[in-house]
Amino acid sequence: MIKIIKNRSDIGAGTRGADMGIDAIEIAAINKENDYFFRFKFEDVPTQNNTIYDKVDTPFAKRIKNIVNQCTRVAKAVTDSLVNKMFPLVISGDHSSALGTLSGIKAAYPNKRIGAVWIDAHADLHSPYTSPSGNVHGMPLAAALSINNLECKINTVTKDTEDYWDAMKKIGVDQTKIKADDLVYFGVRDTETPEDTLIERLGIKNYKVEEVRYRGLDIVLKEAINRLKHCDMIYVSFDVDSMDCDLVSYGTGTPVAKGFDPYEVTRIINKFIETDKVVCLELVEVNPLLDHKGNKMAETAFEVLDSVTQTLLKHI
Repeated sequence: MIKIIKNRSDIGAGTRGADMGIDAIEIAAINKENDYFFRFKFEDVPTQNNTIYDKVDTPFAKRIKNIVNQCTRVAKAVTDSLVNKMFPLVISGDHSSALGTLSGIKAAYPNKRIGAVWIDAHADLHSPYTSPSGNVHGMPLAAALSINNLECKINTVTKDTEDYWDAMKKIGVDQTKIKADDLVYFGVRDTETPEDTLIERLGIKNYKVEEVRYRGLDIVLKEAINRLKHCDMIYVSFDVDSMDCDLVSYGTGTPVAKGFDPYEVTRIINKFIETDKVVCLELVEVNPLLDHKGNKMAETAFEVLDSVTQTLLKHI
């Protein structure tokens, strides 16, 4: 019932190396003598990683033309899996892929209400108009929500950038992919003012690490699940930088301290799977080139993946 979608693209990130994350996770499985990647069907999504050498002519949304193409490929792979009654388990390089994944789910179920559980250190709510870096892996949720956030505009973008940004919002189906009420953050702690403004304006709930530990994980999870009770289905996105880089590893593009431990992430994902509403799971941003502990981040990511897959197999 599970189909692994391997998306080795990292052109949305500011640091190279996340394209090797999938291979690092597979090596972690091999070293554990675990046949995980032999048990399920898989699809390799073609990439445009070679375009990293091209001149950047859209500085506030770097390589956005190619990212539109990449997200379109990911969306098609996800839609095809869902239409064929397979559970798409997406393993990607950088997090811009999530826009493709959400678009694929919406294309398969255009009349359904989709909830998103975003386990991440970052809000990924920037647009080309607000991004301080121009890295598109910080923009997938703004595209999914069809938000420009012009009230917080700091960049004057080109017509090409505007056109490609509009194209991002229309991948899969020409409609908003999720509502702000149906988005729940876990662990977001590294944001900029335009994102903070949006989170407050839209009333997006962010379960920060300190709140989860103070109130108790089970209590918070019960509340979060209730917040998404009106959703027909749920997408879970797990960025490994949601975990504490000092505890686990710096093997990710934008590591942030004071995050979750692997047990907490596993528990969060498992509880949502147990609702029987999860239709897609994605894991992103393992970067073995930045790992100061060998292959520790990939090994930890695989432990989480293997554990939640066992729960998943009981509920799909």
